[in-house]
Amino acid sequence: MAKYIKKGYLHQHFRIFHLKDVAMKEIPFHYHDFHKIIIFIDGEGQYIIEGKNYPLKPRDILFVSAGEIHRPVTYPGKLYERIVIYVSQDFLSHWQQEQWGDTKIDLSQCFQLARETSSVMHMAKGGDHDLLFHMKKLERVDHEQGFANQLYTEILFIEFMILLNRALQSNQLEQLHEASYDPKVQQVLEHINHHLTEDLSIDTLADIAFISKFYLMRKFKAETGYSIHQYITSKRLIMAKELLSTTTLSITDICFQCGFQDYSSFFREFQKNFKISPRKFRQ
Repeated sequence: MAKYIKKGYLHQHFRIFHLKDVAMKEIPFHYHDFHKIIIFIDGEGQYIIEGKNYPLKPRDILFVSAGEIHRPVTYPGKLYERIVIYVSQDFLSHWQQEQWGDTKIDLSQCFQLARETSSVMHMAKGGDHDLLFHMKKLERVDHEQGFANQLYTEILFIEFMILLNRALQSNQLEQLHEASYDPKVQQVLEHINHHLTEDLSIDTLADIAFISKFYLMRKFKAETGYSIHQYITSKRLIMAKELLSTTTLSITDICFQCGFQDYSSFFREFQKNFKISPRKFRQ
């Protein structure tokens, strides 16, 4: 059975990588506990996010929310250059709790806007806020060792996130991409993600999409690379991990609130995916 992989760990507020490949190995579908922003610099490639395949061109910005299943598609011998930014959910939540005057700061709003519109946006040249210029400055300072450099880097990163949110809210980023996807599979994906705690049997999902369950299983696997069962399990585990971190609900209550039918199955899947028991994770 196919299995989604949780890749990467983030022990800081954010991390920045400038990567350049011409012979990158195929990366399987995976997800992270943190948000990810990718600025595509040069070359050729595509990116699949939650079943939607986006062709890339220079100055594209990709928004991958924590828990979203994704992978890049690259071509042998073709350049694939990008800046990758990992952003801690806790760091963004901290700023969301801060209030300046009558305004609350929500630096994670850009991810919500991207989910509602398009996961890939394009930075036109000559905009009011040259995000690429600010990112290159941030990238340079991040590798320096000057006075209070860690603090300076964090200030520049917050500035970048503010400018990024402003650019999205003022429609300075363009939606030029026509993602390719199967509408039936997207209908099922959307239903799953909005009804994780409910009955998500193959028969139920097939009835929603008005197709046979065997056709749905084949199309879902062809479009996403994974079975419907493993996708649902992964999403429920992500929800459980979030509830374990942010609530005082009992582990048993969390198990059933996330759609698992029995505790033993929940415990086994949690241990297998995260290499730790739910109780030890909460501790």
